[in-house]
Amino acid sequence: MKGSIISGAIHGFLVVALGAFGAHALESVLDDYSTGIWETAVQYQMFHALAIVAIGILMSPKLFGSIKLLKIAAICMNLGIVFFSGSLYILALSGISILGAITPIGGVLFLVGWILIIVTTLKNK
Repeated sequence: MKGSIISGAIHGFLVVALGAFGAHALESVLDDYSTGIWETAVQYQMFHALAIVAIGILMSPKLFGSIKLLKIAAICMNLGIVFFSGSLYILALSGISILGAITPIGGVLFLVGWILIIVTTLKNK
């Protein structure tokens, strides 16, 4: 429970810093295409940082008895941020297009995390 809230908050902190860094420090470094990639990475990281915090809140024993799937959902979303947003940050900075092949792994991890939240909710009354 606490671990998910803390990791979500860390991602939230980082996304604010990375968003500001991209908008100011990288303004003259990134072209329009790379700026769009950076903004996509920031956006998805923030969405999923908030989702990870929500998972931590859902882990409250008063809401759900079994939290095993929620723990796995949080892990999937944390890894999703690393693979999805991380690969996009590196792609935007380096232009190494092969990193685009890694990004979908993060997308799949995000989807698995969301599905596990749905399954947990349906399993608990």
